[in-house]
Amino acid sequence: MVAKLSFPWEKLADKTVLISGATGMIGTCLIDVLMQKNADGLNCKIYALGRNAEKAKSRFAYCYDSKYFEFIPYDINIPLECDLGRVDYILHLASNTHPVAYSNDPIETITTNIIGTNNLLQYAVEHKTERFLFASSVEIYGENRGDVEKFNESYLGYIDCNTLRAGYPESKRCGEALCQAYKQQYGLDVVIPRISRVYGPTMLMSDTKASSQFILKAVAGEDVVLKSAGNQFYSYTYVADAVSGLLTVLLKGENGEAYNIASDDITLKDFAKLCAQASGTKVVFDIPNVNEASGYSTATKAILDRGKLQSLGWRDAFDLKRGIERTLTLLMK
Repeated sequence: MVAKLSFPWEKLADKTVLISGATGMIGTCLIDVLMQKNADGLNCKIYALGRNAEKAKSRFAYCYDSKYFEFIPYDINIPLECDLGRVDYILHLASNTHPVAYSNDPIETITTNIIGTNNLLQYAVEHKTERFLFASSVEIYGENRGDVEKFNESYLGYIDCNTLRAGYPESKRCGEALCQAYKQQYGLDVVIPRISRVYGPTMLMSDTKASSQFILKAVAGEDVVLKSAGNQFYSYTYVADAVSGLLTVLLKGENGEAYNIASDDITLKDFAKLCAQASGTKVVFDIPNVNEASGYSTATKAILDRGKLQSLGWRDAFDLKRGIERTLTLLMK
């Protein structure tokens, strides 16, 4: 579906694209789209970076031997030393993105977003990259101070940096600052999509985000477990719409600018209800354990203003009901 959208695809024709986090929720969907375009003659070489070669070989079995696809086993915290020649676009998508990872591996959560970002920025400069995309997050906005309804790209709320949970949003903020530093010091072209909470069939089965757990319970035909009152009010995006947003920013965004990517706004309890309704189950309440709770966001309202991205022509294709139903259908296959 994304491959059929009207983008300036010619910018990627006969180019090379390096993608970190290639086996993640967004990375896999993005590569599927690009490989579909390659089948139509785009001739875009994809270098997919990730830690688990077996996982990549299984997920990308359909294109693993394609001349347009190459998987490179890589730890983002180590400088990338392989010489790929000119790399036209770099998309840095690698990051811990769920609560248990934040609490069990807080150091790597931070280093991936800072050291890993710096490693790829250096590589971009050395290989004359046309554009560097750093996938940032709604979490950089912190707590809503109660002075706005939605976060636009100039908003900045409160983060208590002296906590374990601050590692993710603070390191994403630092990653954005690094991008601006490379833009100023080396003239590197950078764009920064700030992505809302994403769901979809390419989610990892180990994902501990609340929305992902709702979906996994629904797929299993079990009651959906809500571990709070569920009044948190967030923006969500179906993964295909997140990928179309990334491509919009990559191909149409202005150098140095940040863009919010978000579709629907809903409370956590209503998201849970949609998952339960789609699977014919019900919502039940439980108390999170200490490890789970330490990784949860403390934000109670984080709604993104998507007007800036829409000004580039982006439109979402999936509302929440349709997105959840499609996710369950594909995961149950």
